[in-house]
Amino acid sequence: MASTLLEQTRASHEEMELLERLIVRDFHTEAKSHKERLYQNHRVRAKLDQMQTLATRLAQVYHDDDGARKEEIAALRGENMYSTFYDRLKEVRDYHRRHPTLDVTEAENHEDRLKEQPRVEFSGEEALGRFLDLHEHHNRFLNSKFGRQVEYAEYVSSLTAFDQVPRQQRLARAYREYLSGLLAYLESFYERSQPLSSLAKAYKGLEEETRSACEVGGLSGWEDRGVRQAAPEVSSQIDLEAFESVDELEMLGAERLKELLAALGLKCGGTPRQRAARLMLTKHTPLEQLDRKLFAKGTIPQSRGGEMARQQEAAWETVLLEAKLGRLCSVLGNVLDDTKSNVEKKAARTYEELQAEQEEADLEGMVTDSDEEDEFVYNPLKLPLGWDGKPIPYWLYKLHGLNQEFKCEICGNASYWGRRAFERHFKEYRHQNGMRALGIPNNKNFYEVTKIADAQALWKNMQEREKGGFRAEMEEEYEDGQGNVYNKKTYEDLKRQGLID
Repeated sequence: MASTLLEQTRASHEEMELLERLIVRDFHTEAKSHKERLYQNHRVRAKLDQMQTLATRLAQVYHDDDGARKEEIAALRGENMYSTFYDRLKEVRDYHRRHPTLDVTEAENHEDRLKEQPRVEFSGEEALGRFLDLHEHHNRFLNSKFGRQVEYAEYVSSLTAFDQVPRQQRLARAYREYLSGLLAYLESFYERSQPLSSLAKAYKGLEEETRSACEVGGLSGWEDRGVRQAAPEVSSQIDLEAFESVDELEMLGAERLKELLAALGLKCGGTPRQRAARLMLTKHTPLEQLDRKLFAKGTIPQSRGGEMARQQEAAWETVLLEAKLGRLCSVLGNVLDDTKSNVEKKAARTYEELQAEQEEADLEGMVTDSDEEDEFVYNPLKLPLGWDGKPIPYWLYKLHGLNQEFKCEICGNASYWGRRAFERHFKEYRHQNGMRALGIPNNKNFYEVTKIADAQALWKNMQEREKGGFRAEMEEEYEDGQGNVYNKKTYEDLKRQGLID
């Protein structure tokens, strides 16, 4: 370290400028593979962190809380400037004599800092940040009370399907611990796979938006803000003073008693007499004085503020965890889709194919992109690309009729190139959704129908035909002189033309 505060300041500024030049040079180097891009981003992230540390140190120096910088500058302005100058010059020479190997070269000579490979920990399943490794959380979900038996691919797809978890289980500590572990893993994966991104930026404004929506009951499943309170009275529904005994109250019927108990937040099970007896308890006893066991799970009388506050705090913790998971899964949407595709692809492969892929990964040391993926492909005719990433031959393009355009008005005037793609689209989601919007079933009767008017006319004709009733022109039969049988309309047309007797 330099001997004076001003020399330390100068060295810090020099180091920051050096780091800036290194970052610029690193970004000028084209990274062709996924691994190279990942390492490049981590190198830049490390240099940015160093610059932040240096900037914090410089801010403290310039703030000069202890007055050391002011004293050192005042010493340089002493009465004998020349004596001070030569004393400082001697100190600098002594310092560099003691440190002869100090590197003061420019960024262009720091090639080793541009080629270093940061150590980033990824599991084999994560493939250097391409896919998520959620097996541990999947097993925890399967073995929990709030989980259900789902395959791994479905679990990845329904990672944010919080509404499928029972309400009471969402308030349990085990569920919050599961969400916390899952969120911690996704945050770690996000920082490792996207080092130049910021979690703080992804979460910006999330807590305020979630709290505002929760307070007004705008969150699905949390309309009561996590606390289902028992009603203070049901006098607007029934006058209990009019009933003298449980027998009279039992005459209301099982369903009516169930509704009244549910309105009070009490348990609704049991026989009609048990329900009536439970309801009769509320005639002379306030709800807050009733035994807690009489209330349904998740229901708290309004007077029990302490218990309600604890449950509301637990509910808010769950809501915030779910909101953060939803935001993070939205940011990592492409990775989730790639993970599901990778799982389905691996499930369809044989053992030999998986073994060959593993051997190839071991040889390369990573899962890389093709070196040619970023190369420019000359394609003036805009032909479709084949499996090798190159345009298919023109004769094959013509053979499959890919130059023929088919439009479908039901699909929003979407274009389909080639007969095969046109025929296949009748079973795809877009066409099915269009038919559903028209209120028409998408069956084989509407195959090749692309106009909305034609589809509606055909559907109207089919409905009229299904209604039944006798139609003389279509169902009344006539026989000519040779014994041939026609319906009335056909018979009259042929006879008018003189083709039959």
